[in-house]
Amino acid sequence: MEVLIERKKDNPLLKRKEVYFRVKYEDTKITPSRKDVREKISGLLNAELNRLVVRWMKPEFGKMEAEGYALIYDSEEDMKAVEEDYVLRRNFGEEKEEEGE
Repeated sequence: MEVLIERKKDNPLLKRKEVYFRVKYEDTKITPSRKDVREKISGLLNAELNRLVVRWMKPEFGKMEAEGYALIYDSEEDMKAVEEDYVLRRNFGEEKEEEGE
């Protein structure tokens, strides 16, 4: 799996960095999980994994590629204040839901 960063921009109003990326996965032949992509982006951009959210990933028809959109927040509190619950569940699983209760 190879992750290419296409665009990056700062959003000071929402205290985050917005990242558009492309994933190439010719070796595995299946779309990688959000967790795998988050770990790869975290390594590329030196971001903490607990502040990084993959908002969406869309596989392209006929190619072993997907384009996506990720957000890197300045703090976990900022992330929880802005992101919807379903996005947090998709990225972090059920452990974040239990912490919020």
